[in-house]
Amino acid sequence: MPLYKRYLEYLVAVPPVELSLDISRMNFSGAWLDSMELRMQQAYAEMAELERGAMANPDEKRMVGHYWLRAPHLAPRAELRIEIEQTRQRVREFAARIHESSAFTEVLSIGIGGSALGPMFLADALGHPKRDRMRLHFFDNTDPDGIERVLAGLEGKLDRTLVLVISKSGGTPETHNGMKLAEAAFARAAVAFGPRAVAVTMPGSKLDGYAQANGWLERFPMFDWVGGRTSVMSAVGLLPAALQGLDTEALLEGAAAMDEATRVRLTRQNPAALLALMWHHATGGAGRKDMVILPYKDRLLLFSRYLQQLIMESLGKQHDLEGRLVEQGITVYGNKGSTDQHAYVQQLREGVNNFFVTFIRVLEDGGDPVELEPGVRTGDYLDGFLLGTRAALSENGRESILITIRRVDARSVGALIALYERAVGFYASLVRINAYHQPGVEAGKKAAAAILDLQKRILGVLTAAPKPVDRIAAESGADSEESVAHILEHLAANGRARVSRAGYSA
Repeated sequence: MPLYKRYLEYLVAVPPVELSLDISRMNFSGAWLDSMELRMQQAYAEMAELERGAMANPDEKRMVGHYWLRAPHLAPRAELRIEIEQTRQRVREFAARIHESSAFTEVLSIGIGGSALGPMFLADALGHPKRDRMRLHFFDNTDPDGIERVLAGLEGKLDRTLVLVISKSGGTPETHNGMKLAEAAFARAAVAFGPRAVAVTMPGSKLDGYAQANGWLERFPMFDWVGGRTSVMSAVGLLPAALQGLDTEALLEGAAAMDEATRVRLTRQNPAALLALMWHHATGGAGRKDMVILPYKDRLLLFSRYLQQLIMESLGKQHDLEGRLVEQGITVYGNKGSTDQHAYVQQLREGVNNFFVTFIRVLEDGGDPVELEPGVRTGDYLDGFLLGTRAALSENGRESILITIRRVDARSVGALIALYERAVGFYASLVRINAYHQPGVEAGKKAAAAILDLQKRILGVLTAAPKPVDRIAAESGADSEESVAHILEHLAANGRARVSRAGYSA
């Protein structure tokens, strides 16, 4: 079939959000697409059950309702609808009150995973130094050097800084550590922390109690039926976005419009279904190829990082729904165009063919419309690089998907997020896994806690007299001498233990 005819046959548009999906350069056949229809209809049914409130996360015995955040009337119970609507209203009113007071110019947001990636993506994609009502800063790790760098940018401004601490349980170590270092910085500057601190957490959590006990300015709820990687349209993302001055209503409207478009059970008209099917086609439904995200727009730089968590945490599962060993997942990476054309596109064009690309095209250029030569502007180069790279890959048998939006604004960003959220859910149904739990993450947390417990025991047996690693391991009850050696190496590098030929000492 001629390429343009194939393009016209498989192009899907979503006019309310000015987005289109072109899958014509994926090498599937119409017969294959038809063969997947029964499985796709099952995926639609499972998604409908999810939206009606089915118990989707048996590990935590909870529903999965991030779709209700932009359509509260769909929530299965009236109290959930009221919770969502009241929280959205409180976010709007709080942001307006902060803006009117002029007491704050900076926001320090402390979180990890979805509690950081979502707000960071929105801030970078939609913010502008000349239009933002407040400037956002982020602690998104437990790296003390990284935290110090952020605090250096707030030097002399802590009295004008509002702090958001975002954690569902309040016990997440990275967020807790960031909060404690922020408190210490405020104390050194003789600035009261509590009147400038806001908690976004589950009611009744450890953080909620801490905020109440220490006189924090405000508390906003997180919902047990929203996972971190899909929480950007709850208070987790809406609060920092509203404080920055972004259009949160348009964000929600864009997501709701995409949700409507992706509930359609006509597969060839459903962009999320087609996206999930293309992932299945490219990977054999078994993760055999990587997903490369290439947005040709600086504002979408963090989208690939955002999608890494959404896709890899959702789809990276060892067992299927029947408990069989499957080791599912799709590796996601990317940066932006045309930067990547000077980085790894050479390998994409001529190296190992173990990937498929998703190009994200933005039609409106923005910026300075100056002509570099007659009829040619900077944005023409950017668009030309995208179309040229796509053609070059296609000529060498490399598959790609093209998503086009008119502009990067709150409505289109909301639509992109909703498109990928539903595609993830559909793909999980196709390969029979649970996209809404994360046992691997919990295993990592437990392993880290065990290491920290071992470190405490090691510090307890160190003396002024040097001891070899094997003796320290025996005295501290360690199972692994290697772990002991690594812990001692870190302690010594930071002046908390001494090392000599005879061993380690206090």
